[in-house]
Amino acid sequence: MSEGQKFQLGTIGALSLSVVSSVSIVICNKALISTLGFTFATTLTSWHLLVTFCSLHVALWMKMFEHKPFDPRAVMGFGILNGISIGLLNLSLGFNSVGFYQMTKLAIIPCTVLLETLFFRKKFSRKIQFSLTILLLGVGIATVTDLQLNMLGSVLSLLAVITTCVAQIMTNTIQKKFKVSSTQLLYQSCPYQAITLFVTGPFLDGLLTNQNVFAFKYTSQVVFFIVLSCMISVSVNFSTFLVIGKTSPVTYQVLGHLKTCLVLAFGYVLLKDPFNWRNILGIMVAVIGMVVYSYFCSVETQQKASETSTQLPQMKESEKDPLIAAENGSGVLSDGGGGGVGVQKTTAPVWNSNKDFQA
Repeated sequence: MSEGQKFQLGTIGALSLSVVSSVSIVICNKALISTLGFTFATTLTSWHLLVTFCSLHVALWMKMFEHKPFDPRAVMGFGILNGISIGLLNLSLGFNSVGFYQMTKLAIIPCTVLLETLFFRKKFSRKIQFSLTILLLGVGIATVTDLQLNMLGSVLSLLAVITTCVAQIMTNTIQKKFKVSSTQLLYQSCPYQAITLFVTGPFLDGLLTNQNVFAFKYTSQVVFFIVLSCMISVSVNFSTFLVIGKTSPVTYQVLGHLKTCLVLAFGYVLLKDPFNWRNILGIMVAVIGMVVYSYFCSVETQQKASETSTQLPQMKESEKDPLIAAENGSGVLSDGGGGGVGVQKTTAPVWNSNKDFQA
């Protein structure tokens, strides 16, 4: 099996794991929050991250992955930013209507595209932009109902969108810059995320629910669902880093909207949530957008692979051509001293150590 096929299988596995685990944890948390009344979402997320870190520590002890330390300031900043973005998303939901919150989540994709275009010079073709527009339109039809605006909620939503986009872009760039795996990055950033939310969680949850998480009555059923949610969260957190590392922040957001559609469908089938024609129409349009996006991404990936494969033989031929080699400085002809016989002297090309950074 070639490296390309292994990468494709790994990507498909990461996407599948992300979808299954995310839909599972949403259904579990919905039962915990709606049915059992445990409404402390931020504190619950901090527990998720603590359990994830402990699980990864056990995996490290069992030598299932290698610990690879790198820039501690980058790890700390990344972890804290991730924690802040989660807290801001929860605050956005608390201070806005559900419809406006869904609009906030929809805004993450165009914001990510804008940031990657401005700061990373990444180009998105018109076909990709068109497919993303169809996707966002479908999810908007399916999820956005009421749009009640207020100044505080709007500011919180704006900050939530910006921090989420930056955090997800950093997830991708850090893995590539420092050549660390998703597991290594998650293991090192988890403590900072968990501490950020563990400290601020009870305050934010108290502000949003007017209840104290420590005064809540923890029945055996509540504890069971909390433990189950924490166990599923290990898979959710791992697959999130894995998907962004193997694909891109935009693809991860597209996947997130697929999860939204699946949650709506499962909610209707399993929990008998209300369902109307708007939900059905929106899901159908969103699925079309996802299929079109996946198709165009696959076509562009194949085009890039074919361009790379055609460029490699040309480079090898240019290296064998003595005229081109001479122009590149790898073969210099000079007159031999004394005997009058031409001797070919080979001088190594000058290597620029900053070449990779200038590219």
